[in-house]
Amino acid sequence: MKALSLFAVFVLAKILVLVGRDITLSWWAPLAYVWQDALVASLLGVIEFFNRRRPWITWLLYGGSVLYVAINVPLTRILSSPLTWQMSRATGTALSDSIQHYLTLGNITLIIAVLLAGALLPFCLRNTSPRTVAVISMAVIMLITFGPAASARVDSNGLHRNAVAALIHSLFPRIAAVDADGDWRAGLFERSHGEDLSAYRGAATNRHVVLILLESTGAGYLRPYGSKNDPMPNLTKLAETSILFENTYAVYPESIKGLFSVLCSRYPAFDTEPADYERVSTTSIAQALAGSGYRTALFHSGRFMYLGMNSIIQNRGYEILEDAAAISGNFNSSFGVDEPATVKRMLGWIDSLPRGERFFLTYLPIAGHHPYNAPAAGPFHDRSEQGQYLNALHYGDAALGQFFQGLKSRGLNTNTLFVIFGDHGEAFGQHEGNYGHTLFIHEENVRVPYLVAAPGLVLEPKRVSRIASLIDTAPTILDLLGLPFPGDYQGSSLLRPPCQMALFYTDYSLSLVGLRDGDWKFIYELESKRSKLFHVAQDQRETDNLAGRYPQRAANYREHLLRWSAAQKKRLLHPGESDVVLRR
Repeated sequence: MKALSLFAVFVLAKILVLVGRDITLSWWAPLAYVWQDALVASLLGVIEFFNRRRPWITWLLYGGSVLYVAINVPLTRILSSPLTWQMSRATGTALSDSIQHYLTLGNITLIIAVLLAGALLPFCLRNTSPRTVAVISMAVIMLITFGPAASARVDSNGLHRNAVAALIHSLFPRIAAVDADGDWRAGLFERSHGEDLSAYRGAATNRHVVLILLESTGAGYLRPYGSKNDPMPNLTKLAETSILFENTYAVYPESIKGLFSVLCSRYPAFDTEPADYERVSTTSIAQALAGSGYRTALFHSGRFMYLGMNSIIQNRGYEILEDAAAISGNFNSSFGVDEPATVKRMLGWIDSLPRGERFFLTYLPIAGHHPYNAPAAGPFHDRSEQGQYLNALHYGDAALGQFFQGLKSRGLNTNTLFVIFGDHGEAFGQHEGNYGHTLFIHEENVRVPYLVAAPGLVLEPKRVSRIASLIDTAPTILDLLGLPFPGDYQGSSLLRPPCQMALFYTDYSLSLVGLRDGDWKFIYELESKRSKLFHVAQDQRETDNLAGRYPQRAANYREHLLRWSAAQKKRLLHPGESDVVLRR
């Protein structure tokens, strides 16, 4: 009866996950949502049958499965995903404040309810008649047989997955590494030339460079991008004398692999870990500038050990690398220290340099990261998580203002190039179940602000509507400085006129690949083979899926993204020998 009990526990857990959600109801829905539960429970039944003389094995598997599923109920309610192997790697000590934030009475009650059901059901069902067992077995067989077809008809956003099955599935590669060539960024349909910024090529020669990656900062929350709120007034003021790119996309909605794409102008790949990036020999922006006489430093208000960031930043040309452990500060959380402490340390480093030496400074703040704690109160109503988030952005922006003022008081602001952008976005339920940043690639996850400011050079706001990608950052900086950049960069200078697509993906839970091509946005889910096509120029909320109306466009985008994903994995994990050619 343990298999039947486990199936009942799975169904209870699924109901607890789905209650309160806006799900599509149809005749297919019950089959779609529980067939994996039936499959995993049936596997336990097979094990139970062949281990009748050793019942402790089945009991051990049963108990472990119930405990694991119970823990996953609140997790899935929060993140719309059961735990995957990729997600488990992110649950280190740096996230302890976020984890503690969700140890609420309600979530603990959900776990206890599933555990109690798991403990009681084997005894309640032990006298079930053979006839009833036979009927249930036939129903389970029907679920397993027709469930996959039902899943193809019901868009569950991955909520149909059984927690145990999802963990096992995530251990296997999602994309095969395949040799493929292509102009991955070239538009597949319309090709046009965007705004001409070629006049700025070399215009920032000999300037200092400040590169700022704003943590979890989505474009849609900021005043320069149309928001009614203004959580970052200092950034808003800077935008008045900046080149502002209106449609910029992160390559990956998470900080670590995203940082790799920025520093090395290379795409990360599916099924890879930070340690895989240590082997990449592409010249980083810090190495390129160090080779041109710049002093280089990276300051992070967080902790380098989080998600293996050390593998991305070590041996990349930074002579100074300091995180929360080195900086210390007045406010210390599991994720890092207060932004004013980091600003003070950065200005101290600048002061230590011999007068006249050029510097390249990279700043990685943490304000904006969940659980959105800020040492000081903010102007926004903070009972909601989004209000707390806006207050965290406001707090981080105040530190930015202190930094800008510090440079100005030292007479450095008029000889500095600033490149400032969000490393990825942040979601608050704009799409059903989409919270945080890593699990989906909707606009709120991947569209970010992007400003290029050079006081005295850019005198008024210049808005650029063509598509940009964070992978373009290193070549753009070098182009602004009039320096050549390596031929193995996969990004392009944003000062060059041709319009290009932005490509992005996530593999934390569901395997999703996507692109922005002109007015169009496309998302493809590898597991379900489901395509979503949006005309985001008219539908920025991504509510009207046009894939059925434009099947050829969707098919072309899908094949392009699958080839691109396979090629990036091959290039990263099995690099071939190639000469590095300097381009201008």
